[in-house]
Amino acid sequence: MARKLTPMAIAYDFDGTLAPGNMQEHNFIPALGVKANAFWGQVVAHAKQHQADPILAYMSLMLLRAREKGIPVRRESFQSHGNGLPLFDGVEAWFDRITAYGVAHGVKVEHYIVSSGNEEIVAGTSIADKFEAVYASKFLYDEAGEAVWPALAINYTTKTQYLFRINKGVHDITDNAKVNEFVAKASRPVPFENMVFIGDGETDVPSFRLVKDQGGLSVAVFQPHAKGARHKAARYLRDGRVHCVVPASYVDAGPLDGIIKAQIDLIAARATLAERILEQKPRGEKPAAE
Repeated sequence: MARKLTPMAIAYDFDGTLAPGNMQEHNFIPALGVKANAFWGQVVAHAKQHQADPILAYMSLMLLRAREKGIPVRRESFQSHGNGLPLFDGVEAWFDRITAYGVAHGVKVEHYIVSSGNEEIVAGTSIADKFEAVYASKFLYDEAGEAVWPALAINYTTKTQYLFRINKGVHDITDNAKVNEFVAKASRPVPFENMVFIGDGETDVPSFRLVKDQGGLSVAVFQPHAKGARHKAARYLRDGRVHCVVPASYVDAGPLDGIIKAQIDLIAARATLAERILEQKPRGEKPAAE
């Protein structure tokens, strides 16, 4: 009988992790006729004025500024902004290659997005179909298909909720009861020690720390050749938030590729060891309680 594949999840931030910059800066903000720095400055001021969550503030201003310009804000228009969105080197081939490596080593790798960016823009990218689920901020739409209000805003602390959803296999974001139910660690679909979180910035710090403290792997990436990017990412390593810091390059045989493959090897080895220990137990003996 073929051995059952061991589950593993890799959760990624998007902006600065899989793609350079903020996704709104490539098409949406230029369409408003405003510079990116000016727009984000308005977001900061808007959030401070109303003591609002910065993620809700940027989503609110996206709708407000678009309406002022007479630009329709529909799901399909958001998705069009994702078409041709630049990605870091190797990203497009990364998911299939890592998934195949996992299968070859007895590990089922699933990929997830956990991001404060726009789910609708991610849906328009060339890699949208590579993810088991995309947890990102998104809008509500009226009967005419116009975006009218934020439906989901994911900030730095709420990101951790979605890691628990992956851990427990509760992917319906409206189901708050099930995600908060007690589930023994051994019964969770994806144990935290089989989880990887890859991010780049301050909004990823709680996720870095959660996965690291729970026995998984936390990786900070930085934009290659960007001034000060390596130094900024190195702080997360120095402060004990992550296990390692590498360039945001997803090419075959690159540093990140080697780290993730080594983690797959580790997860596979742990699963093999657990099986062999179980085989040595006398029949009828129950495993020790945690």
